[in-house]
Amino acid sequence: MRRRRFTPEFKRSIIEQLLSETAGPAELCRRYNVSSGLLFTWKKQYAQGKLDSDPSREVELQARVRDLEQMLGKLTLENEFLKKALRNSLKQSETKDSSLPKTAASYAALKGGAN
Repeated sequence: MRRRRFTPEFKRSIIEQLLSETAGPAELCRRYNVSSGLLFTWKKQYAQGKLDSDPSREVELQARVRDLEQMLGKLTLENEFLKKALRNSLKQSETKDSSLPKTAASYAALKGGAN
């Protein structure tokens, strides 16, 4: 048995007839040979805005999501790079400090004392 496909325009026109109360649900089901369950599923989709005639809005939103995901990926990579650079910088400064000989005068200067 072959399934029928209904266009969003067709679904929207039937639901708009239902909402304008020009025809009842039973009459619309008989006229267009669709089940009442399908009719109310379309009504729910219509209420959620899934049967809008402006598909460009959805395409626009998908493009925006794709751009934001790319930006997030780029910022994540930059963040990881900066964290590694900071860690390496701290390691190098620790090794430079620890390789210098410790004397009493330099130790006192580090503590803030003059003598």
